[in-house]
Amino acid sequence: MALVGCGGFIGSHLLKAILERTRWRVFGVDLDPYRIQEHLANERLEFLCGDLAERSIVNRIAQYPVVVNLAAICTPSRYMSEAASVIRSNYDHPARLADACAKSGSWLIHFSTSEIYGKTSADSGLLDEDTSEITLGPVPASRWSYATAKLLTERYLFALENLRWTIVRPFNFVGPYMDFMPGVDGEGIPRVLANFSAALVRGEPMKLVDGGLAKRSFTSVHDAVDFMFCLFENDSQGVGQVFNVGNPHNELTIAELANKMRKVFAEIKGVDESLVPLPEVVDGALYYGRGYEDSLRRMPSVQKAERLLGFKALTPLDCALKESLSWFVDHYQIVAE
Repeated sequence: MALVGCGGFIGSHLLKAILERTRWRVFGVDLDPYRIQEHLANERLEFLCGDLAERSIVNRIAQYPVVVNLAAICTPSRYMSEAASVIRSNYDHPARLADACAKSGSWLIHFSTSEIYGKTSADSGLLDEDTSEITLGPVPASRWSYATAKLLTERYLFALENLRWTIVRPFNFVGPYMDFMPGVDGEGIPRVLANFSAALVRGEPMKLVDGGLAKRSFTSVHDAVDFMFCLFENDSQGVGQVFNVGNPHNELTIAELANKMRKVFAEIKGVDESLVPLPEVVDGALYYGRGYEDSLRRMPSVQKAERLLGFKALTPLDCALKESLSWFVDHYQIVAE
């Protein structure tokens, strides 16, 4: 198996599970192995520092019978400031890998995004993999550069002859090792959970973009890993299919998420919640940059994964948040001292 992006947030969890649960050999590719240092000496892992921009690496990856592609630029603040790079990362490079897999006969499992569902309204219903309409923002709203590139890649995989493919659409995966802390091991603005976690560790107010009214459903990364094993075990049902991977029971507004995280953080630190700064409202365009827009609700239909693969996400939101924030506090505690 080839695992592209094995050193990322999702990839590091998936790699660990594969090495623990199976006897498979893994060819792992990433630009940074810091999350997977403990596995580098494993004789069943061959790690290569590189990316999909290099054709020789793409061709080597495609020699493996199963290819999982998790590589992407997926940080919201970069959608506006680095739109061209975001598009290349999420369309040009995956399309080249798809071409190589079509030629070699590999099964390509491509991680897309729930953002391809676009500019959803506050009263949007369940988002279905095969029937939901998609509306993206106008071209000057470069917030949609990521979603547009991911959607085009999906359509390209559909169109390629001789390619065995499966598309995964994650709905807000959370857990240990998610993203980074700005100014410590990364720059810019990470995704919401890491962003809020960083503010809490630093004793700063969490920023509620445009009031935090948008709703999201959050999914434990451990459930995501379990989904992948259901897929591996049911390849005949998974090839040629798109799957939402999410937990509709874990939906709340971003403002509600901030309040939950204040309580969890106070519990972890053993302090009164009143000592944790209250969130503050910020303007989205000022915070993320010109070209920012948002979708107001993103609720997945998950019946297809359960029907075809027997998968259902089970981790409650409170458990996922406590694990994620506990790891973040422990990992970055020196920053607050």
